[in-house]
Amino acid sequence: MKTVLKVEGMSCEHCVKHVTQALEGVADVKTAKVSLKDKTATVEHADTVTLESLKAAIVDAGYEVA
Repeated sequence: MKTVLKVEGMSCEHCVKHVTQALEGVADVKTAKVSLKDKTATVEHADTVTLESLKAAIVDAGYEVA
């Protein structure tokens, strides 16, 4: 599955890395591609991953999901 989330609060490449690591830390996430320019995170994951768990990872990392 692929999920695209709008991420607010990122201002630099360090933020991108932080969000990417947070999302890739969620069980059954295959890849996470985060774009500072587009303010999005595109996550490829197994069917077992919930939208809530992805949002929680971003929020726990200190960013907002729009």
